[in-house]
Amino acid sequence: QMCNGLEQPRKQQRSDLNGPADNNNPPETKKVSSFPSFVDVPGPCEPEDLIDGIIFAANYLGSTQLLSERNPSKNIRMMQAQEAVSRVKRMQKAAKIKKKATSEGDSQALTEVDLFISTQRIKVLNADTQETMMDHALRTISYIADIGNIVVLMARRRMPRSASQDCIETTPGAQEGKKQYKMICHVFESEDAQLIAQSIGQAFSVAYQEFLRANGINPEDLSQKEYSDIINTQEMYNDDLIHFSNSENCKELQLEKQKGEILGVVIVESGWGSILPTVILANMMNGGPAARSGKLSIGDQIMSINGTSLVGLPLATCQGIIKGLKNQTQVKLNIVSCPPVTTVLIKRPDLKYQLGFSVQNGIICSLMRGGIAERGGVRVGHRIIEINGQSVVATAHEKIVQALSNSVGEIHMKTMPAAMFRLLTGQETPLYI
Repeated sequence: QMCNGLEQPRKQQRSDLNGPADNNNPPETKKVSSFPSFVDVPGPCEPEDLIDGIIFAANYLGSTQLLSERNPSKNIRMMQAQEAVSRVKRMQKAAKIKKKATSEGDSQALTEVDLFISTQRIKVLNADTQETMMDHALRTISYIADIGNIVVLMARRRMPRSASQDCIETTPGAQEGKKQYKMICHVFESEDAQLIAQSIGQAFSVAYQEFLRANGINPEDLSQKEYSDIINTQEMYNDDLIHFSNSENCKELQLEKQKGEILGVVIVESGWGSILPTVILANMMNGGPAARSGKLSIGDQIMSINGTSLVGLPLATCQGIIKGLKNQTQVKLNIVSCPPVTTVLIKRPDLKYQLGFSVQNGIICSLMRGGIAERGGVRVGHRIIEINGQSVVATAHEKIVQALSNSVGEIHMKTMPAAMFRLLTGQETPLYI
């Protein structure tokens, strides 16, 4: 099962600070001779063919309308696509029953169509007459999903001018103050369902390259070689490098506890991108063995317990090791004493260089391996607390993304594990182990 979120490039960058590159890998581009040659865009089609347009054969099953928030998550988009399929299939079943009841014989054969895909638009043509059944500008396509041999095409529906930006009044059950938008969902059946979804995704990528060219930006300037050259001139900045190498911060502790007593801690992951991926002490139970010892602090990273290293282990495994201490009376911990807030320094010489991470509601949700953000100490799963000396704790997602997207030079940030932030701000109840 595969799905592609296909918001316009500009809208993707509101939360994705990787620019045209993939979240977790450096951009792969082919060095080209001169304008207007193409940067190689991954996908099943030749970029030149997508500009002219390609055609896939499919069966049109039907369409339905859904109400949606402006920018829902990919999971919600997929649920909407599945709901659209269910609705269309119910309509087909009802039509068959009606035809049978009126003695009109078997239901009519499925409508065979040609799906025309280009960097400009997606058109649906009747395969026999070649009449245009639907015509959507590519920029109006919000989502494309393939579910088995089914393709769901979701487009923002054009509304009368009296309705502002396709928006309608909030419907019952929606979050208060959240506007909803009409989405029209077209459902098709094709043996090439996955290929169709991939081709539309590639059409967006090629369209983005053409958008750069139309605005006087040569995509060759964003080549992997140039980006790598910038990366190679930068030293790895991370407080951990200095902090972990200072023997004064590395401690071996002995904790006393009663048999059958839990250690009384909450641990969270240090986050992908940390120098030594392990667990962080996020909370301590009042009166528990950890708190009683007076030797531990929130933010401390636990390297090992009773000689068992926790470095690189999944959170659940680390939790299991701590739970297994219940019948112990002495616990030996190796920790690195760390502040709860991580300091990040990203060096971005020019706006054309991608930051290399994506943010959702203030939380870093992906990181490009080997990018300037990883070198600067950015960690997946951390919440951004401060940008260039300004607190962003209560700042809207769009403003955080705007601040980061427009920043150049040295970008200073403070972050902490999102789970720890929720505990410290009372959004979650600690479950001590």
